[in-house]
Amino acid sequence: MTAPPTQPQQRPIRLFIVDDHPLVRDGLRARLGAMPNLEIVGEAGSGAEALALLDTLRCDLMLVDVGMKDMNGIDLAALVLQRDPPPPHPAPHIVMLSMYDNPEYVQKAMQVGARGYVLKDAPAAEIVAAIEAVSAGGTFLSPAVSKKLFRNQAPRPLLTPRESEILTALGRGESSKQIARDLGLSVRTVEAHRQSIKRRLGIEGQAELIKYAVEHAREFGQG
Repeated sequence: MTAPPTQPQQRPIRLFIVDDHPLVRDGLRARLGAMPNLEIVGEAGSGAEALALLDTLRCDLMLVDVGMKDMNGIDLAALVLQRDPPPPHPAPHIVMLSMYDNPEYVQKAMQVGARGYVLKDAPAAEIVAAIEAVSAGGTFLSPAVSKKLFRNQAPRPLLTPRESEILTALGRGESSKQIARDLGLSVRTVEAHRQSIKRRLGIEGQAELIKYAVEHAREFGQG
């Protein structure tokens, strides 16, 4: 009987850890080093050290701390991904590791080419899932990061064209009487529209409405 062909053994993902806190690196090594599909091939405690090691070290993926002192991780990611590595070694994929779920950091990291963003207090299984997803060509965001990013990018409330006009006028500092005169409406009608705008925007006081109008009226005016 002919033996069935054996499947070729998959090579472990070669991982390079960059974080300026030795205790964090120790923790990551302890959590990830035992994973059979991962091989930690290097560590660095700064952006400069990481760049120097990349000249000789071959890795598939870098796990990079965002908040390092000498060079923040996003700037390091940009430099790494701009390098021209010698063939046949492509530039490593990058997963950012951070204490911060700030959507601005996440967006900047993705803009420079990072493929994942994971919080430092995430369970080991989540960090491994990020590494595997990114190594396979995908992307990964910690669920907590993804939720906050979605809330931050929630679509603006839909106003009617007339409400948009009135909000824009409020942003210019016009009173209800001025708006009524300019738009050919009664003051009572303008006040009714103001109440409707507040309901749609979830705003209670007049001062809060004016503040919102000043900050956002241009967006609605383009509407």
